[in-house]
Amino acid sequence: MVGLKHTSELTVTDAVTAIEVGSGDMPVLATPIMMALMENAAMLAVKDELPEGCTTVGGHIESSHLRPSKIGDVVRAEAEVTKVDGKKITFKVSAYCGNTLIGEGTHLRFVVDREKFLSKL
Repeated sequence: MVGLKHTSELTVTDAVTAIEVGSGDMPVLATPIMMALMENAAMLAVKDELPEGCTTVGGHIESSHLRPSKIGDVVRAEAEVTKVDGKKITFKVSAYCGNTLIGEGTHLRFVVDREKFLSKL
């Protein structure tokens, strides 16, 4: 799995601004949304390599948010598997607006059996 990559994109709309999600009071891409896009890219990077009935869940994410993105901007998040340790998968994650890096960090996901995971709720 090491080296697997995926890129996810979104267009900044009112619905994903800091004002709308409550993480700030400006009409720019909310940091939690940028991080969710990073998580999405990581999830999709390994989705097709998992055993039948399994998925991944986020365990930890750490990222900078270096520059704002305005409504109408297209933001892309890239995730690459850097380490696999049993059920733990570590990713390098980054986000860009055009060619400008707007955030980067690491993300940890755990492989889980869907039914067992949901049965614990």
